[in-house]
Amino acid sequence: MSSTLILSLTIAAVVLLVVVLIVVTVANSLSRTPGRAATTPLPEAVVKVAGKRHHAYAARHVKPTTEDAKAAGAKAGKQAGAVVSIFASFAVIGGVIAFVKNLNDGDIDPVISDVAAGELHGTMVNARNSDPIVLIVPGSGPTDRDGNNPMGMRTDAYKLLAEGLIESRIASVRIDKRGMFGSANAGDPNITSPQAYVDDIHAWIDAIKAERRSKECVFLLGHSEGALMVSLAAAGRKDVCGLILVAGMGRKMSDVIREQLISNPANAPVLDQALPAIAELEAGRRVDVTGMHPALLPLFQPKVQDYLIAMFVIDPVDAVRKSGKRTLIIQGDRDLQVTMADAKLLDAAPKTRLDVIPGMNHVLKVASEDRASNLATYADPSLPLADKLIRRIRKFVKDND
Repeated sequence: MSSTLILSLTIAAVVLLVVVLIVVTVANSLSRTPGRAATTPLPEAVVKVAGKRHHAYAARHVKPTTEDAKAAGAKAGKQAGAVVSIFASFAVIGGVIAFVKNLNDGDIDPVISDVAAGELHGTMVNARNSDPIVLIVPGSGPTDRDGNNPMGMRTDAYKLLAEGLIESRIASVRIDKRGMFGSANAGDPNITSPQAYVDDIHAWIDAIKAERRSKECVFLLGHSEGALMVSLAAAGRKDVCGLILVAGMGRKMSDVIREQLISNPANAPVLDQALPAIAELEAGRRVDVTGMHPALLPLFQPKVQDYLIAMFVIDPVDAVRKSGKRTLIIQGDRDLQVTMADAKLLDAAPKTRLDVIPGMNHVLKVASEDRASNLATYADPSLPLADKLIRRIRKFVKDND
């Protein structure tokens, strides 16, 4: 038994003892109050009419004396005081019970631990098992549980997000996707359908509830491509409290990739190959990469083409609509990869609310309008998250817990 629990139980015992003593004392005081007659003997001076037949009438109409009234008032006051004491005692007892429950329901100091759903692995940050919990699902590509990838992105965005949430008494689990990093043994990362990721999210929901020995629901937070995955995963799950879509696509993935390629002037030399390849995949046909520019191979490599074909037909807005969940849409106005138009499209689904965070970019950091400076934040984990991000998430979680 922890020292915190021992202390809380000791305090509760002392408070309850004091309350009991107060109630007993008041009760004893009432029981010792002597009774008084309702009337005093008839004063001789009152009887002015001679004759025996008038004595009975006079006796029936004599009023109590001042001493009688004082005694009755004192007794009524003590009775009222007893009632107030008893109700106050119940209030104190209720407060003590709530206090003890609050201290005893999980550790007060956050505990950071590895958590698993089969061969899938992640990090849980948890203080009390009664606190709401958020499952953080990464974006596309080889992005790890902290928000970093070996292709040069070092943001610690998800790690910072978990640290910020726990300060608001919101627990979290951030994960490595199947076939990557800590989840390397969970299966082939080159899946052919998003359903595999949906199944993994379902496994995580079940694992979180089992780990916390709770039947409570779980909030799903998806970043970038992860926003679409949590939207798909929420459909039909009563144990999903709500969705938090951060920098999520509102258009089909093919439209987003096409715009990303066109918007970057450095991609001009490869557009004549990239745009026809996207069109082929949209039509459900695989693409021959023989002779394709090396810069495009990671995007169109044969082992990911089946997955892209499956993803290109999914409408993110329809996925949110079918989820039926209350949804918070968070979008930064300095995002170079997902636009405000995407966020507004998502907001057209029912039960949604759009929060725009000024200055926030795609990796959840504050960035300037300069493209180079914006991209520089992708490799600087020392930068904090955008100031309002945690507050917006906290409000949504507390309102829907």
